[in-house]
Amino acid sequence: MLSSAPEVLSRAFFAQDPERVAEELIGCELVSVCGGTPVVSRIVETEAYRGRDDPASHAFRGPTERTAVMFADPGHAYVYRSYGVHWCCNAVAHASDAVGAVLFRSAVVVEGEDHVRSRLTTNPSRAHSSLLRGPGLLAQGLGITRKENGCPLFQEGGHLHIRKGKLRDTERIIRTPRIGISVARDELLRFCIAAHPAVSGPSRLQR
Repeated sequence: MLSSAPEVLSRAFFAQDPERVAEELIGCELVSVCGGTPVVSRIVETEAYRGRDDPASHAFRGPTERTAVMFADPGHAYVYRSYGVHWCCNAVAHASDAVGAVLFRSAVVVEGEDHVRSRLTTNPSRAHSSLLRGPGLLAQGLGITRKENGCPLFQEGGHLHIRKGKLRDTERIIRTPRIGISVARDELLRFCIAAHPAVSGPSRLQR
């Protein structure tokens, strides 16, 4: 049973620079009803990717069949297979004359933990903070696959949607270089809650 629901983020929220969206998504709730079983998670780590000025972005070389959704209207999910192993989920975010997306790197389960554990193919008994730690586990635990590619994130009741959230008094957002990439590694486009156990990588640098 879902708790009293905060307001779903609007389509307009995503129509801004992906760097800003990546930071403002921290603390928001990512809701998945994939497979008809609702799971609510709280976003604790994101990464921003721009367009043709960002060699680490899938949009760097222009639109392809795989990346077409990144060049379309903001506010939709961009889901792709990473290294042929696991799915990764992004929110398309950019101004009208640009392109970009935000990768969901890590989240914490708020409701629906049993459903998450039942979907994990490795170590389903792992600690609560590790259930959605990293983009591969996040997509797997929330039941996200290529079927969700292009689905709106601003409509309550859809396969995926994002609700407004806020930081707790003890929490602080920091920004660091992106991780797991081989180019453009120095740009501070990764955002996370400092010292949060669910964050998927080091958080030494801050603004």
